[in-house]
Amino acid sequence: MHPLNIHNTPYDLDALSSSHWPLRPFIFINEFGTKTINFSDPQAVLHLNKALLKHHYGLLMWDIPENYLCPPIPGRADYIHHLNDLISKDDEIKTPKVKGLDIGMGANCIYPILGAKIYNWEMTGADIDLQAVHSATKIIKSNPGLEDLVTIRHQENRSNIFKGIIKEGECYNFSMCNPPFYPSEEAARKANLQKNENIGSASSVLNFGGQANELWCNGGEALFVKRMIKESLHYKTQIRWFTSLISQKQNLPKFVKQLHKIQASHHIIEMETGNKKSRILAWRW
Repeated sequence: MHPLNIHNTPYDLDALSSSHWPLRPFIFINEFGTKTINFSDPQAVLHLNKALLKHHYGLLMWDIPENYLCPPIPGRADYIHHLNDLISKDDEIKTPKVKGLDIGMGANCIYPILGAKIYNWEMTGADIDLQAVHSATKIIKSNPGLEDLVTIRHQENRSNIFKGIIKEGECYNFSMCNPPFYPSEEAARKANLQKNENIGSASSVLNFGGQANELWCNGGEALFVKRMIKESLHYKTQIRWFTSLISQKQNLPKFVKQLHKIQASHHIIEMETGNKKSRILAWRW
């Protein structure tokens, strides 16, 4: 993890459950004598997230609709810290405050929340799912101070990524995205089964939740990011750094080739949280 990530150390479940008491019933001592929770249990993961956001970031309310994506907070915070490193070296866009755009914020609105809470950034979150927009709006309005820093927008056209969200004259230091990884629901479920096997669970339940637009799309990550790169060309004067999480390393060469074709420079930032490896692809002109 990034050295500034406060989640670098194991969870202090006693402290977390003191901040959010509904977490307590999910805590148990494992065979190694360590307090933990069952990470294949969606409710346990949900209450862990609520506890983390209350304890470390001062949120009064955070919730998501049933079956929506429940994000791992440490990994999401890592993306934010790496973005700060990226834009801190950049003096091309001068704004009174750092401004960021999250493409596909989800019902959990986690990146705008963390950007605002960790670095006091002004964040805009966008999503095609109207229920996700309503959920994110409710979270922001329920936590004093966030409404001054976080703006929620609905992407009405599924064919667009930036168009219809970025307004004329707006400038952002960066955009960010956690794209749909899988090309189909079946692929997402197979991946979840493998994940549950790795943590010793026989459950077929998606412990992280997730709607179709959050987890899979036609062509999966490869096609989505290619679309994003193509559309970013039209907004190169309004966004200094375009970035996206890339879960599948084998997709990188085709993205790099596309960026070279449109004469954009790029950086690849490696990330590792627990046993999971991913990377951030960042590009600009």
